[in-house]
Amino acid sequence: MFINGEWVDAASGSTFEVFNPATGDVIATMPAGDSVDAERAIAAADAAFGEWSATSPYARADILMRAWQLMGDHAEDLAHLMTTEQGKPLKASRFEVGYAADFVRWFAEEARRISGEWLPSSRSDQRFLTVRQPVGVVAMVTPWNYPISMLTRKMAPALAAGCTMVLKPAEATPLCAKAVFEIFIEAGVPAGVINMVTACDPAPIGEVFTSDQRVRKLTFTGSTAVGRLLAAKAGASLQRVSVELGGHAPFIVYPDADPEMAAKGAAALKFLNSGQACISPNRLYVHESASAAFIETLTARISRLSTGNGMNDGVGVGPLVNDAAVAKVEAQVEDARAKGAEVPVGGHRLVDDGLANGFFYAPTLLTRVTDDMTVYREETFGPVAPVVIYDDVDQVINLANDTHYGLAAYVYTQDLRTAIKAFEALRFGIIGINDVNPTSASVPFGGMADSGIGREGGHQGLDEYLETKTAGISLR
Repeated sequence: MFINGEWVDAASGSTFEVFNPATGDVIATMPAGDSVDAERAIAAADAAFGEWSATSPYARADILMRAWQLMGDHAEDLAHLMTTEQGKPLKASRFEVGYAADFVRWFAEEARRISGEWLPSSRSDQRFLTVRQPVGVVAMVTPWNYPISMLTRKMAPALAAGCTMVLKPAEATPLCAKAVFEIFIEAGVPAGVINMVTACDPAPIGEVFTSDQRVRKLTFTGSTAVGRLLAAKAGASLQRVSVELGGHAPFIVYPDADPEMAAKGAAALKFLNSGQACISPNRLYVHESASAAFIETLTARISRLSTGNGMNDGVGVGPLVNDAAVAKVEAQVEDARAKGAEVPVGGHRLVDDGLANGFFYAPTLLTRVTDDMTVYREETFGPVAPVVIYDDVDQVINLANDTHYGLAAYVYTQDLRTAIKAFEALRFGIIGINDVNPTSASVPFGGMADSGIGREGGHQGLDEYLETKTAGISLR
């Protein structure tokens, strides 16, 4: 763990093991922190806040730019570590490292643009001045599925704003967090500004994060159930909260769309990170007139996917995070089968060819999916593509919106009017229109309803870490 500028063990001396999900091998032992360690880290962040928040935005930007350069220098090492610890194919890990570095550079530039306003008054002898200042100590909880980019998407804006922070990384991927911290330390972040507590049991740390009055903001990325719990606890302390939670993304193929292009897009996105992405399409609504060509193309694409250890050449789909994740996917597929779904491709756990010790599930296509199936209602977080054939264009938006989630949605159409109407009517925070990668460091990312509160990335990402202060000035 990293507290007040030093690498330390847990106060209790406890540790936990970190595993490679492709092989089941133990790759490291990390400190198992608890509430005592969380309190030590918060104390360090609180003590460092005064000096760090008073630094020039230009000085903070320079440190972030140095961190961005170092991420580029160490990109290959970071990618190999990510594939070893998280499992995604090496090509995907390389892409994520670049994406993560983009957030650091973007917010380094945004740090220099923090500004206020000079505002008029109805009184001729009065003026108003507003400034934006850092909220204070930030508690961060990050997920395992994107173990580097989800760190920098929070750390970079917090540091750019002048906040200090305590991170609790996912228990499955603490090594990636440690590597990112080493880069920020080398870049010149002062002692106490960034702190990290690793743990195998996150509950005691979450209790401290949401109850300690020195913590002025909580930011969390993860499941809706945990996010709801943390946000409720943080509310008792009147902490600022931003949470990026689960998704159940619809993918709508309109009758005028190119079904082959849509199927290629669906395959590229659905099996990214083995389906372990909150913006992964979970309900593929395909018009009956396009369904045959779409399913044929998607079947061919899925059949060609190679599943295995992400370090091996040609592998396009890696393991799931653990055995519980495989069991969840198995349960959803078997429920769909029992209720009449067909499985043209996949539909089983992979144990042959040296995969038995890892957590692998075959890339799977489900057809004849109906709304009484679990896979239709619940987020899968695995390599399963459920196709729903519809016939009423006027009702497909209602079908897509029939969920408590509101993170991402996708639309394929060649008609501008259809695209704009769908964009306006879909109740989701991110819409891909003939595009399966509608994200960037320069644009806001976040959802509605059970998918979260707040935005990360873009100009809005910095606002999450700033308070507005107003001065009324009398000229009499």
